[in-house]
Amino acid sequence: MIDMRVNWPNKARVAVMLTFDFDAETLWLARDPENIRRPGILSQGRYGAKVGVPMILQTLREEGVKATFFVVGWTAETHQDRAEMILREGHEIAHHSYSHSWIDPSFPDKEVEEMEKGLEALKRCLGVVPKGYRSPAGETSDNLIRLLQKHEFLYDSSLLDDINPYRHVMPDGSRGPVELPWHWSLDDAVYALFSIKGPRPIFPNSHIRQVFQDEFREIYRWGGLYNLVMHPQVSGRPSRIMLLREMIQWIKTFPDVWFATGTEVAEAWAAGHEKG
Repeated sequence: MIDMRVNWPNKARVAVMLTFDFDAETLWLARDPENIRRPGILSQGRYGAKVGVPMILQTLREEGVKATFFVVGWTAETHQDRAEMILREGHEIAHHSYSHSWIDPSFPDKEVEEMEKGLEALKRCLGVVPKGYRSPAGETSDNLIRLLQKHEFLYDSSLLDDINPYRHVMPDGSRGPVELPWHWSLDDAVYALFSIKGPRPIFPNSHIRQVFQDEFREIYRWGGLYNLVMHPQVSGRPSRIMLLREMIQWIKTFPDVWFATGTEVAEAWAAGHEKG
């Protein structure tokens, strides 16, 4: 077997990132702007702010682990109190666009606007200059890494092409951001995000748990990054708060596991794998 072990701090075998995409209503507005007139649809996103975030924060506090929240700029403006709760609990806030609009490479000006308006909102509302970025729905363009480099981001978590971090290389050969890859199999929305216009099964927790745990076991064996992607409006539901708690407790039964924020993972990977 190819050795894929990463030099994590304290000789940890695996790094675990608990990440939450705090979209709130933008998840539904970005899909269909007409949803602005449909309070029932928007209430799904509002649940994530109203109930999901506080319950997630309580669970993380009780388990003594830190997380990274990728916050949409509009969400920081509209649910500032909830974003401030995240900061008070000592978690990382990273960038997740301004309106959760999916990137279309045909409209580069829109991509720039989403990046810069989101940065401005996080700074104005929360005093945060984020070090990390994740694109909505994993949609990106060839311009993304250049934009991240321009705004001096430490890391990106938008691509799905590895289980370990790696360094982007810019066209001039210079170092770009560190990539912290993710995958749909470790995204709660795949299993439990329901839409009337795009109906699909809501899987039982036993199914979700099996996929999450099977992925962890093998990433642990390989030695890599376990990047779990959750959404307060999905994983903030009562039974999935229980699942989050059970997952954290189950992962803790494995020796040499390091729970870390995106910034901590990116910095540790760079320190352990790069010279100079």
